[in-house]
Amino acid sequence: MKGYSKKYLPLFLGLAVGLGVFLGSKLDFSNPSAKLFSYNAKKEKLNRLIDYIDYEYVDEINTDSIVEVTVNRILENLDPHSVYIPQEELEGITESMQGDFIGIGVSYYPYRDTISVINTIKGGPSEESGIKAGDRILMADNDTLFGERLIPEGLANKLKGELNSKVLLKVYRKGKGVFDVFVKRGRVPLQSVDAAYMLDEELGYVKVNRFAETTYKEFENALDLLIDKGAKNMVIDLRDNGGGFIAPALKMADEFLKDDILIMFTKNKKGAIENNYASNRGSFEQGDVYVLINENSASASEIFAGAIQDNDRGTIIGRRSYGKGLVQREMALGDGSAIRLTISRYYTPTGRSIQKPYENGNKAYFNEYLERYKNGELQNADSIQVADSLKFKTPKGKIVYGGGGIIPDIFVSKDTTRVGETLDYMLRSGRMGAYVFEELDKNRSYYNELSEDSFEEEVNIDDAFAENFMEYAMSRGVEIKLDNYKEQLKKYLKATMAQQLFGVSTFEKIINRDDVMIKKVIALSKEE
Repeated sequence: MKGYSKKYLPLFLGLAVGLGVFLGSKLDFSNPSAKLFSYNAKKEKLNRLIDYIDYEYVDEINTDSIVEVTVNRILENLDPHSVYIPQEELEGITESMQGDFIGIGVSYYPYRDTISVINTIKGGPSEESGIKAGDRILMADNDTLFGERLIPEGLANKLKGELNSKVLLKVYRKGKGVFDVFVKRGRVPLQSVDAAYMLDEELGYVKVNRFAETTYKEFENALDLLIDKGAKNMVIDLRDNGGGFIAPALKMADEFLKDDILIMFTKNKKGAIENNYASNRGSFEQGDVYVLINENSASASEIFAGAIQDNDRGTIIGRRSYGKGLVQREMALGDGSAIRLTISRYYTPTGRSIQKPYENGNKAYFNEYLERYKNGELQNADSIQVADSLKFKTPKGKIVYGGGGIIPDIFVSKDTTRVGETLDYMLRSGRMGAYVFEELDKNRSYYNELSEDSFEEEVNIDDAFAENFMEYAMSRGVEIKLDNYKEQLKKYLKATMAQQLFGVSTFEKIINRDDVMIKKVIALSKEE
């Protein structure tokens, strides 16, 4: 037997080498997909497990749900930002990041048992068809959209459709009754630039709520508008901007940085570095720049703020940002679902990573705001914890720190009183909006005829209006003891009314009155 093995050993080796050469000629190892879909014992193990459950388990099991749980558990053990996106959620997320969707162009919410139009989107299909704020949409083609069993989650799908397709709406309007109107569906923008206006004769202001595909174009238009109005200095408000696509943030930063200045760089697990530099496109490379951030400014917002801070290009004002320095790529899973997988880390121009630690698990990571609240960081800059080992210097010698968010150059504390937090909750949760809608509805014909200027002059939120809202809130389980906050409540109510009548830009203008950070910027700009 031993002699037999030795005799044929050269033949076996020759065949093995030949097979290896053949297989090697068929595999392109420079192509990631060749590695991705090559045989893997671990993948085969999971496949077999699913097959055993499918065909052999004693009870009927939805293996799709098992797969989703498995995928989620795998990703949870990687990092907090590698996530699974189910098919039913992916479309909405994609629309939000694309910057538009196909629809009829109304903002609405279910009021009692009907769809109530809050406002129509300027230049959108519904406005062109004559739909007005306060209208109730009763039917869309043959779909009934009113009644006790009204399900809010499915309403959007009944109003969406193919581009340029028509939908017959049955509408009720006070004073006119029920009537039919055809609306041709079109592209409805989801704006990421909420407001662009002048704070004074030379100070422009732009509020960006997220970084989507259309953000840079919106921002470019806003910047050009403000330059035409005489803006010599600029405020970029990134408060509560949770990020999004990196590319628009890079292009925005490019507008303020001179040619060939480093904006940021990424590094993957192999150590491959990709640098991103400013081009010659900058249209605002000279004036002062102020960037507003808070604890909810994350990801692409931090890339922008870090580029401005590390290049000594402007002043960062507010509170320490979120601390997300991981880059994700969305990857389709073949069944309409997808994952967002972390593929690299990004670094600011000085070389710092601002990713906060996540070794203690996702729950601790996402609850880190509570730790900031407890340790006093939201009220006092001295409570921000920094590590000397993560100290970096900008070209002009300013000290900046990595390890968890962008630390502002000028700190502005947060109002963490119970009343302040409650009012913010009422403003952002929609409860204030519901009350305001009811009040507007009492005299809709009057309010719909107002211009922004006449609204400012004629509409006054008095004590009685504010007190009625407090009673309304109390009837829904939220008790407000105003103390010294009555004027703030009045401002919030007027801003909410303006948003429903004229849009988010007017809302921001009113909310920003007496805003602590805005007042700080105006004072700084006058000093400089």
